[in-house]
Amino acid sequence: MAYITLDVKKLNENFKYLDRMFEKNDIKWSVVSKLLCGNKDYLKVLLNLGIKNLCDSRISNLKTIKELDKAVETMYIKPPAKRAIASVVKYADISMNTEINTIQLLSEEAQKQNKVHKVIIMIELGELREGVMGEEFMNFYEQVFQLKNIEVVGIGTNLSCLYGVLPNADKLIQLCLYEQLVEARFNKLIPFVSGGSSVTLPLIFQNMLPKGINHFRIGETLFLGTDVYNNTTFKRMNSNVFRLYSEIIELSEKPTIPSGEMGVNVEGHSFDFEESQIGTTTTRAILDLGLLDVDEVHIEPVDKALSFIGASSDMLVMDLKENVKNYKVGDLLEFEMDYMGVLRIINSKYIEKRIKT
Repeated sequence: MAYITLDVKKLNENFKYLDRMFEKNDIKWSVVSKLLCGNKDYLKVLLNLGIKNLCDSRISNLKTIKELDKAVETMYIKPPAKRAIASVVKYADISMNTEINTIQLLSEEAQKQNKVHKVIIMIELGELREGVMGEEFMNFYEQVFQLKNIEVVGIGTNLSCLYGVLPNADKLIQLCLYEQLVEARFNKLIPFVSGGSSVTLPLIFQNMLPKGINHFRIGETLFLGTDVYNNTTFKRMNSNVFRLYSEIIELSEKPTIPSGEMGVNVEGHSFDFEESQIGTTTTRAILDLGLLDVDEVHIEPVDKALSFIGASSDMLVMDLKENVKNYKVGDLLEFEMDYMGVLRIINSKYIEKRIKT
């Protein structure tokens, strides 16, 4: 059976590195836990690090977090759906918002639950995902300030996730200016300017982060050590907190080229082969892992001599070439994963989740 491991020691090292860096720069930060897909064992590992604020985009995951530790502050990091308002108020202490009608519903529900619900208003800075347009922003804030049981605790933005628009000093200065305008016009203190995510971290190291940015939301870099801005890994962080292992369930030398009338495979792809491949063979290993669990483009074998041949819903085929390491049926192959690979694997109910202490 295929399984994934979380290395507690390496995760702890990544956390301490980021925590020291943020403390040195007087920046508050929240951990984005959505990669863990609400897995209780993995969330317990995260909470044991001493984290006080967790962000997620799934209400069910926030519910699990609250069940594990009621004292942890939870943040819902996408605009709430109207049908989920009651659950958002119940399980999220803070939510990120872009629609005035939605915040009005949050206000009404917060009154019913006798709570003060905190909100961060997201502003559009070019990524064209969630965010209030700049020309509408002041009027938007004016309406929010009038709502009962709603506390505005921040202004934020999202960059890089949809089109890959990178953060820079100019864009983040714009965000700081919006915060200053709101405070000056309405005489209201906005505690957090949440302009930072994993992709923004290099600006800190380059001393290019505007001083007004005082809150980061970090997921990928904590778990994978990723320098998202430069598509590499930070030298002092671990990239192998997670590892995937899959068992060889068949191993045989077979022809390189299939035989028979060719159509398309389960994904709708057709294949062409070189004449030079006719009559050649290779050692093929079938693994107990498939497209239902992860797309092969998001995982990579640790043994670089191996390569992918293809995959179906429940099996993945690897090319072992001459099998110089003498792999056998029952052996485990180890894989690295990118962010989407880890997310897909943890979300798969067919993959066992293990903890390495």
